[in-house]
Amino acid sequence: MATIVIRDTEEIIKGQEKVQAFLESQEVLYEHWDPTKLPAQLQDNCHITDDEKAQILTTYDEDIRSLAERRGYKNWDVIALNENTPDLDSLLKKFEQVHTHTEDEVRAITAGSGSFVIKGADVGYFDVQLEPGDVISVPVDTPHFFTLSSERQVVAVRLFIDPEGWVAHKFNDPAFTSN
Repeated sequence: MATIVIRDTEEIIKGQEKVQAFLESQEVLYEHWDPTKLPAQLQDNCHITDDEKAQILTTYDEDIRSLAERRGYKNWDVIALNENTPDLDSLLKKFEQVHTHTEDEVRAITAGSGSFVIKGADVGYFDVQLEPGDVISVPVDTPHFFTLSSERQVVAVRLFIDPEGWVAHKFNDPAFTSN
């Protein structure tokens, strides 16, 4: 279940209803999909094959199509990051820069964990710590970035409007300091 940490005040928000209410107040979509729907060999497994990625998409097909229909997403895929990912450190450095997109950035975590750091409308930056089952959609033009947790591995379904996927636009913010 997602946990939120507001950086300026160190306030911690837990529990699905409280997390969902806070994120809704920031115009960030949050849902929770059942992680136990996945076959046992895919639960907590961040070292997956292309066939296993397809199996994840098949397992969550109804959830994905429901979200896509409600929000206008046209394409989806699965990304897996782990210690065997080529150039993981340089890839993470790219992810860990505050940026925006011209469409929502959507992730449904199926294994591993990570955090979105998002600039809120009225609370400054906050971290949304995500675990399997957590689904988030960071709205268009919202400054944010993604980082892995200390285990440095994640599997996530990504949904897009543009068939080319999202493109990051660097966001320089003197108010941002990483914690």
